Amino acid sequence: MSLPPVPPEVEEYFAALDEKRREVILPVFTVVRESMPDGYELMMGWGMPGWVIPLSTYPDTYNKQPLAYAGIAAQKQYNSLYLTGLYSNPELDAAFRAEWAATGRTLNMGKSCLRFKKLEDVDLDIIARAIAAIPVERFLATYERIKPRS
Repeated sequence: MSLPPVPPEVEEYFAALDEKRREVILPVFTVVRESMPDGYELMMGWGMPGWVIPLSTYPDTYNKQPLAYAGIAAQKQYNSLYLTGLYSNPELDAAFRAEWAATGRTLNMGKSCLRFKKLEDVDLDIIARAIAAIPVERFLATYERIKPRS
């Protein structure tokens, strides 16, 4: 299976980072990209590269924007990996946190934002499994259950 090309805007985002920052964030981006289930689309949104369910697949969103599944960003003091699939699924979130704790690494994570400064701060295998665990259909079923009603 070959991966779709990286959109030019995403390439520009990474090209604009200094080399040290790219050395940390690009391996995480690559693992997420390679683990992404079919149906999610890579794009620039909310100021960062991220994978979404495109409006052509699911147009009935509360904010008329594509549904964000995962995103990655270089912040001022750290990097962020947004795992919204975990945020919306308490069982998967708890399993992710337990698996991470078993590695002995410190987990610096809010509700969906995994923060890291060095590549050694992250477990790429756990990230890959977390990303791959939620196909589009499952994410949409969760969204339908919890989406804001207007």
